[in-house]
Amino acid sequence: MASKKAPTGHFSILYFAAASTFTGKTSEHLPAPIKACDLFDTLEDRYPGIKGKVLASCAVTVDLEYIDINEGDAADLERVIQEGDEVAIIPPVSSG
Repeated sequence: MASKKAPTGHFSILYFAAASTFTGKTSEHLPAPIKACDLFDTLEDRYPGIKGKVLASCAVTVDLEYIDINEGDAADLERVIQEGDEVAIIPPVSSG
């Protein structure tokens, strides 16, 4: 899944599985810069309920690098998502 290039002053965010179902989107562009620690609150403002129902168990990547928002790694929380970055919200998956 590739998103269109983000417009000036924005970053791309990709939604997978439950995140896509909850938002009704596979991707969108959000204003940059934003600290990683503020990302989930921003998404909660846009999609009430997503934080507890989806994001609490999701992995997050910024430009294909995993960051730890849920466990509170200080360096990851202070990371600034910049214009042109690509963020992915990846819910857990299972197979049987």
